[in-house]
Amino acid sequence: MATDLTMRMEDRPGELARVGEALGAAGINIEGFCGVAVGNTGIIHVLVEDGPAAVRALEAAGIGVESQSDAIVADMSADANTPGALGRTARAVADAGVNVVAAYIATNNRGVIVTNDNAKARAALGM
Repeated sequence: MATDLTMRMEDRPGELARVGEALGAAGINIEGFCGVAVGNTGIIHVLVEDGPAAVRALEAAGIGVESQSDAIVADMSADANTPGALGRTARAVADAGVNVVAAYIATNNRGVIVTNDNAKARAALGM
């Protein structure tokens, strides 16, 4: 199952590298990621297939994982270059009363969303 891991780290050079190195050394592929700085904090989301193994690898490297969430991952290739695709998807989820916690693009033109209610989000998206 695709798992989104969230980490809060100090916003300084090398922190994203530590995440990539820890997962790479454990043989865990990062299928998607998003990182943003908010003040002095870096918030990093990574998409992995084996969440428990990724958490173990990160924690062994001294990187705390704030949360683990089942992620909704969908092929976006048909809409990759279509204006309004994000708006339509986000509107369907919002109209179902579901909050999107994180959204980003993964490998192979896949979109990733992490929500507060994946069952409702999947129903709203016809999945």
